[in-house]
Amino acid sequence: MDHILENSEKPIPEPSAQGAAGAGAGGEDVDEDDEDAVKAHIKKMGGEVNDSDLVARSIKCSECGKIFRSEATASFHAGRSGHDQFEESTEEIKPLTEEEKKEKLAELRAKLAEKRAAQAKEDAVSNKANEALRRKAGQDAGKIKQDMQAKEMAKEAERKRREKLEDQKARAAIKAQIEADKRERAEKAAREKALRDGGAAAQQAAAVPATVTKPAAGVSSSENPQTRLQVRLSVGGQPLTKTFPSDNTLIDVAEWIASENLNYSVDTVTFASTFPRKTFSREEMTKTLKANGLTPSAVLMAS
Repeated sequence: MDHILENSEKPIPEPSAQGAAGAGAGGEDVDEDDEDAVKAHIKKMGGEVNDSDLVARSIKCSECGKIFRSEATASFHAGRSGHDQFEESTEEIKPLTEEEKKEKLAELRAKLAEKRAAQAKEDAVSNKANEALRRKAGQDAGKIKQDMQAKEMAKEAERKRREKLEDQKARAAIKAQIEADKRERAEKAAREKALRDGGAAAQQAAAVPATVTKPAAGVSSSENPQTRLQVRLSVGGQPLTKTFPSDNTLIDVAEWIASENLNYSVDTVTFASTFPRKTFSREEMTKTLKANGLTPSAVLMAS
């Protein structure tokens, strides 16, 4: 306090003067931009140099020890490796020489070529597998299409066959109806003529069918053991002729017709006589040929 009061009126010295005095006292002129010179001067004057006082020249990964020039490269390394422990370092990364640059570039190109070759190999395997799948799918689709076409062709052929069969049946039925109508008109005309011409002509007209169904000599018509049937088919074709025992039924005849022509069924076939005109019922189908008056011979229409 006394020192302050004694020197209160004296001028305050300039800082530059103090620095010059200090430099002169040390006897050395130190370049502040020379880090090594500054460190040596501090140690010479009895001071200490801490690493924390030094300037950081790089960033070091504490986990793997790699050194990076900038925060950008350190961040890139952290993103790829997952490391998150970094510290500043005074170690300076020396720039690469031209030869080192060429070697580094060649190494990068080799790695890139190797990576491309591996990728090309993987792509080839993948493309081959995809091509196999595509071909198999195409083959399966082609087979399915062929099967569908074959089924459609079979259905179309069956449809045409049914249409043709139905057309044949219809034509045969129409033809049979026309023939029946002709016979009926002829019979009617004959009866009318017989009535006009008198009893003799009527007897002569009645004798005509009798000559057709005349039994063998010495055997009664109703007692003949054999019955000869001619069956005309409504579906067309040649008439069927066969001799049956007179004790057989019309069902036996139906079974024979069904075995000869697949268009007929035992359960659905019906018979009709042409002269006299008559359609046999299902009950009459169980009766014998003799009981139905078909002995010794008759002509039937099967439909």
